[in-house]
Amino acid sequence: MCHHRGDYMNNGEMDKKTILVVEDDQDVLSMLVKHLEFLGYKVITASDGMEGLKILENSDFDLVITDIVMPYVSGLGVVTACKTKKPHVPVIAITGYGKEPEAAALEKKADLVLSKPVKMAILKEHIEKLLKS
Repeated sequence: MCHHRGDYMNNGEMDKKTILVVEDDQDVLSMLVKHLEFLGYKVITASDGMEGLKILENSDFDLVITDIVMPYVSGLGVVTACKTKKPHVPVIAITGYGKEPEAAALEKKADLVLSKPVKMAILKEHIEKLLKS
């Protein structure tokens, strides 16, 4: 666990919630990052499930947003690993592939499944709710 000593100097940086975003589509990833940073979150990114699992091991964050259908390790793997290692961390799964991945993600205990394209206003609401609870 690394704490940067200077953080608390930085206009309430300490209060910033950190979100891990796992998404293999670079366009979607950069759009999510832009929006989340704009909303005041700190964002860690992984461009596939494998990288997501590494970050799960080594970083602290308050919420995970993961795509479901990705090469190597799917988002379902990410959901499972997260719920095993950090059961208190809420996970939002996103998919462009309809009902089956959605059902699978819920079965793996994702807190929420949203379909692509994700509407930012809806995502924002859900993130705020999940981080409160």
